[in-house]
Amino acid sequence: MFEFVREDSLIRLLPPHSKVEDYLRLIREGPEEERLLGEILVAGGCLTAHELEDALRLQQAETLEEGTVQGRRLGAIVIQEHAVPAPVVAAALEKQKAFQERQSQELRVVKVSAEKLDRLVDLVGELVIAGAFAHARAVQAMAGPTGHPASGLLEATQAVNKLVEEIRDNALSLRMVQIGETFGRFRRIVRDVAQDLGKTIELELRGAETELDKNIVEKLADPLMHIVRNSIDHGIEPPELRRARGKPEAGRLCLQAAHESGSIVVEVSDDGGGLDRGRILAKAIERGLVKEGAELSEQEIVNLIFEPGFSTATAVSNLSGRGVGMDVVRRNIDELRGTIEVESEPGQGTTIRMRLPLTLAIIDGFRVEVAGASYVVPLDVVIECLDLAPFLESEQNHLVNLRGEVLPFLRLREVFKLPGAVPARERVVVIQHGELRAGLVVDRLLGEFQTVIKPLGRLFRGARGIGGSTILGTGEVALILDVAQMVQLAVERGAQPRRLVPALTP
Repeated sequence: MFEFVREDSLIRLLPPHSKVEDYLRLIREGPEEERLLGEILVAGGCLTAHELEDALRLQQAETLEEGTVQGRRLGAIVIQEHAVPAPVVAAALEKQKAFQERQSQELRVVKVSAEKLDRLVDLVGELVIAGAFAHARAVQAMAGPTGHPASGLLEATQAVNKLVEEIRDNALSLRMVQIGETFGRFRRIVRDVAQDLGKTIELELRGAETELDKNIVEKLADPLMHIVRNSIDHGIEPPELRRARGKPEAGRLCLQAAHESGSIVVEVSDDGGGLDRGRILAKAIERGLVKEGAELSEQEIVNLIFEPGFSTATAVSNLSGRGVGMDVVRRNIDELRGTIEVESEPGQGTTIRMRLPLTLAIIDGFRVEVAGASYVVPLDVVIECLDLAPFLESEQNHLVNLRGEVLPFLRLREVFKLPGAVPARERVVVIQHGELRAGLVVDRLLGEFQTVIKPLGRLFRGARGIGGSTILGTGEVALILDVAQMVQLAVERGAQPRRLVPALTP
């Protein structure tokens, strides 16, 4: 009888003369759509279509006899004539009212296509550049022989730039969406994958109300899919093994999102067996990724899972064994100007943490100068700025003694091999990525700067330490530094930044 029903459908059979509570539950759980009172009662099994027609004919006859605009209301007729319980009619009226209120709320919302929003953000970006150009020309006029008369122009450009900044923030907020809809899709995916593998998985979602750019949300879906599948397949053990290890038979998988220091942190964590570092290293040696006898730290071994073609699966299945997955995840996260890191404890579980920017369009930047060229550091990662000389501890090891803390630093002049003499007074910009800190040594500090991010051409995509470019008010091009790669480069140059708990904010 029900072969035509799709798998995702839900059928409720309610026998005649059921309890009032059953009718109330059926009406409340019904779909919210525009329906008349009689239609709701028929859908809820309280009336038949024939009884509804009788009630409507009776209402019309009473209206004609009494000569009034309307006789008894339909709710009163079905209660008195057809013995429909009053609480059931009240529930139907409440359902009807709830839809009307929701509909009136929707009328206040204007739906706009994503293409129009993207175009608006692009135009705002060009407006920011034009405003910066006008401000730069006003500053030049102030420095000239007629500087005093130009003071009014400078004030005008400052007022315009303030309005542009507000327009920028509002335009970007239009593209912000909650990540909860993306998280919600994984309920069925987790259930289906767990059933295929004979496992029981409890999915927990946290921070579903966290907002980020819709373009990032769209591009984040595939990396999350790979990570969730790997966590279920490789991370969480089969029920019999979990029982043997004293764990609950049902595994736990958690998707979490939160704002942190001007960026979005998305985590996928499980309570499985954790990564087998010995097996990962052996497989890497077997595939020639690591030389025999090489000494690697635990984190370096864990990071091998991001190598192309790497897999520890013993057999190829629909979910794993092909070596395609985590390398794609890292590549996608890199394209979003984000970073990915893995924490794993044997027998306790694994957490994969992705740190992403709030938006891909416009950011607040901090402009610095090295060898006459301008560079931009995202303002939300800048902790402080200071002179280099009083804090210099080890020039050879690139270390700074910052109030008793050992801080590695990089000279941008050396990183990018820039010519020119080193100035007598160098500055250090202290940046923080996650829980790690490093210093960037520059020639001059030029202050805050609204940065419109322009993508790099294909020729420069492999350039390490560069995350994009922007156009200054003077028409020059300034490179935007990739903070994550800069911190990692500082680590490789000789010193491991100390872990800070809790992480300091700018």
